[in-house]
Amino acid sequence: MSQLKTKHIAVAGNIGSGKTTLTTILAKHYKWTPHYEDVEHNPYLVDFYEDMHRWAFNLQIYFLNNRIKHLISIRSGNETVIQDRTIYEDAYIFAPNLYDMGLMTNRDFDNYSSFFQNLKTLIQPPDLLIYLNASVPALVDQIQKRGRDYEENIRLDYLKRLNGFYKKWIDNYKDGQLLVIDVDNCNFAEKEEDLAEVIRKIDAQLFGLF
Repeated sequence: MSQLKTKHIAVAGNIGSGKTTLTTILAKHYKWTPHYEDVEHNPYLVDFYEDMHRWAFNLQIYFLNNRIKHLISIRSGNETVIQDRTIYEDAYIFAPNLYDMGLMTNRDFDNYSSFFQNLKTLIQPPDLLIYLNASVPALVDQIQKRGRDYEENIRLDYLKRLNGFYKKWIDNYKDGQLLVIDVDNCNFAEKEEDLAEVIRKIDAQLFGLF
């Protein structure tokens, strides 16, 4: 794949895996345009953490709509964009997890799933998907470090369940190129040699540079 054809790199991973940090670092290194998940202006997020059953469907539809808007912008623009979190995570991880936890009704989940499958036929997968694989202890450590108020009540079993859905999705991901980074053994945020190895792997995947 030539550099000119690369339009969309996506960074996926559980809450606290380092998506935003890596997105920022790679955007600066490659001169890519970063697209971040807007958690500060999400009108449902605080309500969701206070009453998940009531707001689960609303939150997931909001995420889906926002993600589609970003994808349309990425594909119609001329820049190479690196995206913090993907539309697939909404559909294959967070929505099914909420449904399994009894926080989304059968009717809402069926409606959501059908809506996503229709949308999926209209979108292109990223040119490269970077997945940050992290253990629950590593996730908890990072969540505590950044100290977001609405994340204080996230339960360990919730993160563990999400990790299970992530594993299932990544194990079966066939939509495009995939690079898995083991966050427990790769501190790209603080160790230059770890970041250099990540960049080397990205160069190999995107530009055929080894």
